[in-house]
Amino acid sequence: MVVASLTFDLALPGCASLKEKRSVIRSLCDRLRGKFGVSVAEPAYQDLHARGQIAVALVASDGRLAESMLDKLDHFVAERGGAVITGVRREVH
Repeated sequence: MVVASLTFDLALPGCASLKEKRSVIRSLCDRLRGKFGVSVAEPAYQDLHARGQIAVALVASDGRLAESMLDKLDHFVAERGGAVITGVRREVH
């Protein structure tokens, strides 16, 4: 069994308030949970309207499957996230 995680540092252009930022972050988190069945949290930058961070965690049967899922998650956030990815940390244990 393998535990994997991705942490995305995000820039949120066009968000002028925390309410707008939360709308973008919440929508992205809900779509990740619904489509991939992963655990998602916003661990940092809750009080900044122009930045965000999302952490995604999953459990897989082997490392190859975990890496494949991380690739899909990375692509999904990059293409449909409504935010600009400024950094990504990937861990597989």
